[in-house]
Amino acid sequence: MTKSIDIKDLGKIDFKSAYESMRSFIKTDNQKENIWILQHHPVFTLGTAADPNHILDAGTIPIISTDRGGEVTYHGPGQIVIYFLLNVRERKLGPKKLVADLQKFIQDLLEGYDITSELQANSPGVYTKEKKIASIGLRISNGYSYHGISINVDMDLAPFSRINPCGYQGLEVTQMKDIHNKITLEDVKNTAINKLNNYF
Repeated sequence: MTKSIDIKDLGKIDFKSAYESMRSFIKTDNQKENIWILQHHPVFTLGTAADPNHILDAGTIPIISTDRGGEVTYHGPGQIVIYFLLNVRERKLGPKKLVADLQKFIQDLLEGYDITSELQANSPGVYTKEKKIASIGLRISNGYSYHGISINVDMDLAPFSRINPCGYQGLEVTQMKDIHNKITLEDVKNTAINKLNNYF
């Protein structure tokens, strides 16, 4: 039987602290799975497949290498980040099924705000009108998943122009606020938490 799950709103924290906490969490015998919902201070992160040349001009934004899958991405205020620390071994949940579930979760969340979205083959994440609105990057270790998803809600998108997002030159990025201008970050966060309870 799957252990009980705890959804935590961690507010705004720096990436390095969250990363170290995730790695520590999966090394212990936890009684509860965790889902963390938060925002990060500005940071570029590199996945295990990342080519540093996809960072065009970092400026003063820090760069951190990680053990998640995928390429380079940007995190910053106004973007909802959700980390999934799930016991995939007990859930019998493989990487492909987990990615598919997370994509469906994002699409359902967007649909609630009348934002149509689509998937692209061989490119995990969610798009709307061929612009990326949400990213996925995961790692599985010790029977647990960690890292997760980021959804652009109401943020400064300019730092994305300093990289080739997800390793794709010219990939355009968008956010929910540009499509549905009456939304607020707090409302989207609360909606996400409610949906997470139904999904996991």
